[in-house]
Amino acid sequence: MKKIFFNLTLSTIIIFFSLVAILSTVGIETNKFNKFISEIASKGKNIDLDLKTIKFKIDLKEISLFLETENPKIAYRSVSIPARNIKVYIDFLSLLTTDPKIKKLNIIFEEIDVTRLNNLSAIIKPSNFKNILKNKIKKGKIISEIEIFLTDKGNFDDFIMKGTVVDLEAQLDSKLFLKQTSLSFFADKTDILVKNIFGNLEDIEISDGDIKINLENGIKFNSNFNSKINLDEKLLHKYSNFLNNIDFQKNIKSISADLNNSISMELDSTYKVKNYNYGIIGKIEKSKIELEEYFKNSFITEQIKTIYLSDLQIKSIISPKKINFNGEGKYSFNNSNFLKINLSNNFDKNSTNLKLNLDFINNFEIDLINYKKPKNSIANLDLDLEKRKGNVKIKKLYYKEENNFIKINELQFEENKYLSFKNVEVSTRYNDFKIQNKKKITISGDKFDATNLTKFFKNQNSENKFQKLSSNIEIEFRNIKVPLSETIKNFRLIGEIKQGKFIKISSKGDFGGQNYLDISMKKDRDTDKKYLEIYSDLTRPLLTEYGFFNGLSGGKLLFTSIIDESKANSKLKIENFKVINAPGLIRLLSLADLGGLVDLAEGDGLSFDILEINMETNNNFLKINEMLALGPSMSVLMEGYQDENGLTSLRGTLVPAKTLNRIISKIPVIGNIIIPKEVGEGLFGISFKMKGPKGNIKTVINPIKTLTPRFIQKIIERNKQTK
Repeated sequence: MKKIFFNLTLSTIIIFFSLVAILSTVGIETNKFNKFISEIASKGKNIDLDLKTIKFKIDLKEISLFLETENPKIAYRSVSIPARNIKVYIDFLSLLTTDPKIKKLNIIFEEIDVTRLNNLSAIIKPSNFKNILKNKIKKGKIISEIEIFLTDKGNFDDFIMKGTVVDLEAQLDSKLFLKQTSLSFFADKTDILVKNIFGNLEDIEISDGDIKINLENGIKFNSNFNSKINLDEKLLHKYSNFLNNIDFQKNIKSISADLNNSISMELDSTYKVKNYNYGIIGKIEKSKIELEEYFKNSFITEQIKTIYLSDLQIKSIISPKKINFNGEGKYSFNNSNFLKINLSNNFDKNSTNLKLNLDFINNFEIDLINYKKPKNSIANLDLDLEKRKGNVKIKKLYYKEENNFIKINELQFEENKYLSFKNVEVSTRYNDFKIQNKKKITISGDKFDATNLTKFFKNQNSENKFQKLSSNIEIEFRNIKVPLSETIKNFRLIGEIKQGKFIKISSKGDFGGQNYLDISMKKDRDTDKKYLEIYSDLTRPLLTEYGFFNGLSGGKLLFTSIIDESKANSKLKIENFKVINAPGLIRLLSLADLGGLVDLAEGDGLSFDILEINMETNNNFLKINEMLALGPSMSVLMEGYQDENGLTSLRGTLVPAKTLNRIISKIPVIGNIIIPKEVGEGLFGISFKMKGPKGNIKTVINPIKTLTPRFIQKIIERNKQTK
């Protein structure tokens, strides 16, 4: 009995394992379920299923029974879907009933050429996806399979689709092509995952990419990929449509980079972009940026058009409303001398925040303080700037070159007009002072280089950039360096500024040797006119920037002016001075053939008792109503103008002294020619005209026998005043 039981058990086990072996490999052919599967498929609208031989098998991994058929014919809306294999997984217990239930379907598709998907485009929604399939995808092969999960009632519940794409080519734009692309994908009802993306977008090599698409509550798109970029200006033009939101993209002429990219997007059901975020981390190996126009200002003497970048580590985030960019590397303006740069730029539609730290070797100078960076020395600039609409705020500016530095904090402008500042600190070879703005503006320090001060104000345009500045001001310097190596000691000024202009000044300085400088100004409240007076025991330091006074030596100066808005009526008076080696005067004397006066002017100089100039200024137009110079050797009366463009036009009369005329007249023959006997010992003069642009003024002379009544009258009036 035991033997019979043992043999029966053994036979059962052998039969069972044999059955399992058959079911797990070859399977058992059956037609019993053909009608059942077709009925299940017919529940999906517009689906036609033609099954051939069906085999009953077992899946040992899932311990589940399934039905398998090879090369079935599947059609959706009469469009053939190439399938290689279908597996239908059946609930084992349901087989014992008259109503077997399908748990899931597994369909393995044939390798499909993507161009065949065009046939499916008519049955796919939304229309944007149809367009991608029909017009964008040009080449490629897809190997895929899908698992469809059903409910107990046989209705669709969920699906899992996976596969690979190789040799993909797509036309993203009329000028842009995606080539040699491969990827793998996984999708279910709510998510699409694409991994292992490798390909080429023109000269952009894409590697190790992934895409995740979530279909819950709209469409959410996330992607990460590496890219190697090598683009010239021609190739960059192809990407212009994709970079329209980036303002500076037009300035990039070439770029080579190795980048890690991350993209997130939100789309609506028609694939229209609602929002996006594009992040970049990597290194720009080299790049060329060309500005739309030359960059230049009053500090940097060279014109800058092109910027070269090298080994720039970057981190950037781009979104519809904001762009953040950080970079650290090297730059150059000539593609040879590369220096370090650290840049952070955050900007949106309304504001920009720029943080910049860089070394530079270019020429740099500030006329106001007479500072010029030594050639080939390396300076550093640290800048923190914020711009909001028309308002610019320099939070911090720190310039440093060896022992020289300039610090500015909280400097604010609006529409290029000064608003306010907190403090300024300057330390250079000839400057050491601080400026503070609290209840009043105070400027104080050990030294200030005013060598170019008159030149600076002379070159300023008529636009008042400080019209929003109103404050009391105090200035105190122990030493002020002025032209000709002169120094003003213990200079002090108390004043008031209103709408960017001085309305009150009281100041005094000491040149040393009992020589002083006094400046005063007051405003008439009734007329709004300002009355300015400048007195100086030294003349030349105040006039060096005015070419007309070249060669002037000695003398005492008194300048008075009545200022009304942009107009001014002024009078300049200089007493007891000499003119030595003045090119304009020497040329005039040479043309007049006054050799003796030329020798004197080139030697010890021509002495003058007094010079008086009455003039009017209106913006940049200067009108000399009268200039009278009287001296023992000669006298001059002149009038004219200089316009806004520097065109000069002067006319006047030059008269050698009477004593000199007498000496000349006694020279035999020559004297009679120069001064005819009918003139006798009377005075003679030279009429002249000087006209032309700056640097090209031409002089014309005309000898005259007698002087004009106006000239004689001026000399008589002057003699009466001096008695």
